[in-house]
Amino acid sequence: MKDVTPLVDGWSLRLPRASATATGSAAAGASATAPAGPGAGETVPAVVPGCVHTDLLAAGLLADPFLDRNETAASWVGRADWTYESVLPPVTTAHERSDLVFDGLDTAAAVALGGTALGSTRNMHRGYRFDVTAHRSPAARIPLTVAFTSAYTEAERVRDLLGDRPNSYSEPFQYIRKMACSFGWDWGPTLVTAGIWKPVRLEHWSTARLARVTPLVTVAGAAGRVEARVELERTASGSGRPLVVRLRVGEHSTETTVPPGAVRVTAVAEVPAPQLWWPRGYGEQPRYDCEVTLTDPAAAPEEDGTLDRWQRRVGFRTVTLDTSPDAHGSAFTLAVNGTPVFARGVNWIPDDVLPTRVDAARYRRRLRQAADAGVDLVRVWGGGLYESDDFYDACDELGLMVWQDFPFACAAYPEEQPLRSEVEAEARENVSRLAPHPSLVLWNGNNENLWGFRDWDWESELAGDSWGEGYYLGLLPRVVAETDPTRPYWAGSPWSGSWDHHPNDPRHGTAHSWEVWNRQDYTDYLGSVPRFVAEFGWQAPPAYATARRALSDEPLAPDSPGMLHHQKAEDGNGKLDRGLARHFPVPADFDTWHYLTQVNQARAIATGIEHWRSHWPRCAGTVVWQLNDCWPVTSWAAIDGDERPKPLYHELARLYADRLVTVQDRPGGRVAALVNQAAGEWTGEAVLRRVAVDGTVLAEARLPFAAAPRTVAELPVPDELLPAAEGGKELLTVRAGAERAWWFPVRDKDFAYPEPAWDLDLAVRPDGTAQVTVTARVLLRDLLLQADRLAPGASTDRGLTTLLPGESAVFTVTGWDTPTPQAAAGALFSVNAAVRQPAADDGGARGR
Repeated sequence: MKDVTPLVDGWSLRLPRASATATGSAAAGASATAPAGPGAGETVPAVVPGCVHTDLLAAGLLADPFLDRNETAASWVGRADWTYESVLPPVTTAHERSDLVFDGLDTAAAVALGGTALGSTRNMHRGYRFDVTAHRSPAARIPLTVAFTSAYTEAERVRDLLGDRPNSYSEPFQYIRKMACSFGWDWGPTLVTAGIWKPVRLEHWSTARLARVTPLVTVAGAAGRVEARVELERTASGSGRPLVVRLRVGEHSTETTVPPGAVRVTAVAEVPAPQLWWPRGYGEQPRYDCEVTLTDPAAAPEEDGTLDRWQRRVGFRTVTLDTSPDAHGSAFTLAVNGTPVFARGVNWIPDDVLPTRVDAARYRRRLRQAADAGVDLVRVWGGGLYESDDFYDACDELGLMVWQDFPFACAAYPEEQPLRSEVEAEARENVSRLAPHPSLVLWNGNNENLWGFRDWDWESELAGDSWGEGYYLGLLPRVVAETDPTRPYWAGSPWSGSWDHHPNDPRHGTAHSWEVWNRQDYTDYLGSVPRFVAEFGWQAPPAYATARRALSDEPLAPDSPGMLHHQKAEDGNGKLDRGLARHFPVPADFDTWHYLTQVNQARAIATGIEHWRSHWPRCAGTVVWQLNDCWPVTSWAAIDGDERPKPLYHELARLYADRLVTVQDRPGGRVAALVNQAAGEWTGEAVLRRVAVDGTVLAEARLPFAAAPRTVAELPVPDELLPAAEGGKELLTVRAGAERAWWFPVRDKDFAYPEPAWDLDLAVRPDGTAQVTVTARVLLRDLLLQADRLAPGASTDRGLTTLLPGESAVFTVTGWDTPTPQAAAGALFSVNAAVRQPAADDGGARGR
């Protein structure tokens, strides 16, 4: 059997001789200084897996780049060359072959053992294997070095070789196969990493090993089938031997003989009536143990003959993508096990710009948050990574469908060498690696590059140079078809399916909606019904405690130095302010600005999702930009960089619930749309009320409804229930069962909100959990308890809440050690107070 020795301990990082380091908590713009500890050319301990930044942070040689403007002072790290050093331990083995295996190197590296070059790498997204049989020794400890060239140096070398090409950013990320957003993005810092970012080990083996296993899992009728495509590597002595591959799926096994010299074989196991894997909300997520064992039948009797073993878990399900033409254009609808799905999705970016800090527990926390918010699809965005198996394992277990982008985003990518072979190698490796995961339902060629070629003036600038089209429409679909044909492939997002239509035509395929955030009001989401909205979003700052931890600005203000540095979007604050001005008076202080921008984010996303969900099945999915952040920043995320939910997160739980009530316009008038994504019929009596601002019911209708499973029912709103816009003193409520919708005929700044007034009761449970009950004395719009203002570690179970006079809401707070009613009252915010505040005398928001 193969022996494996992890190489975890004993690594050091040699500091570059030609660079200086920044220490302490230097602010942006401070000059770099010599390290306080070891000097240039000396070493510090290194953690493997890890990266240079995390090692420098641990050694006290780098200020935390997430704080204030320290990111700027850390820029030298990405420009430097770095060397990791260790030793190959003494090797005592009877095996014929020893390999040094790196699951991932970030990115341009030269690997040497005992002064002998083993090889070089230039791709973060794939693994590497070096034969070190000739170097092993039973006694010697042989020096091992991994010397990293700056990713900038490598990218600029390739750019000089292949020629400059268009890019949405100024950094050269399209010339190196590396996580693009480490070079910065409109929500992320520029922290260009280097390091041994995945495990490294020695593998000792004889006769043959399993080089790659790709399990193709299908279902036909009531029968399941696993077709394991197995690739072998043999030693010279093992090349002439027949071998046996044993495939086991659950309780079902099969054996396949591998003829002498053969290095590829397919083993098939049939599983009668398997339990099917379903997305969350549609069924359970059973998985089956899948094991491939390679054996040598000619082994000595005292040996069991096992040479190598591969183990994963697989799930039985079918997935198809319906793109058929219809009266509205052409569809983009995912169907799992034959059931069409409205995808309730979020976009995923790397959860930390230093990705080695994201472990299995952190993946699970974040994805558990997604599932708890009603999400059933996570799109892994193309400027990031093929994530670790821990990510996909969690999605498998939680029933979260995964849409996986290939790592291409927002730039023209050269198709020539040395990049083309790297792209194919990484694609084949990762399509195979991720094949066991039932959660993976779609491969997508790129993010916005087909759109960019058409709309961003690339074509004239390229003047005939390659830009990636050959990847998205040629190489990548071929790799998917050859490696794992059980899953659909789509060329890009957005993409209309062919050049016959504009790439971002909402009538065909996938669409990105960014004009609304960039130039319009969020009510303009109501103007179209895309077939599938793969990106749309609205910004808001992080939670107050997150901003306070990351920034030392005094006073804290929207335009204070740290806040501006942690706002990476072009004219981001200007867009936030223009978005507010359409609905609210100018905020008088930072706290009001902070609250209202978070309200506006939740309102914007709600406007889009409610509208598009009400048009199912014409619109078959919404994928919010974005679930998560990679550092503390003002961004489109629902969960900020310190893992704190914004109000948008709690709003997603309402918007993505199986049952949703919303008031919408239709050609014949206003309707109450009852969206039923549940498996059972939804019936009952909807109560519609026209209500005065003081709570008086002016008119009421009780209308029976029936919404079949996975459908939308519409109830016309009677004319007498439509609130008058004049004076802004009336509103409409619709209640169906436990679900409720609110409709205000005018914008907030034109509505006659009363002075906020409520009664507050605080109860503390024996476990320390606090229950804050707020009873409204008047109409309260979007009441919010900002729990992190009570204590940095505090959180609450609900977000924005609207109450009529006499109604109550309970906010359950955890992590609050010293609860008092006064503190709870001080952490409550409402639109009432924000609209009735004194106007800002300087035309902008100020700090406290």
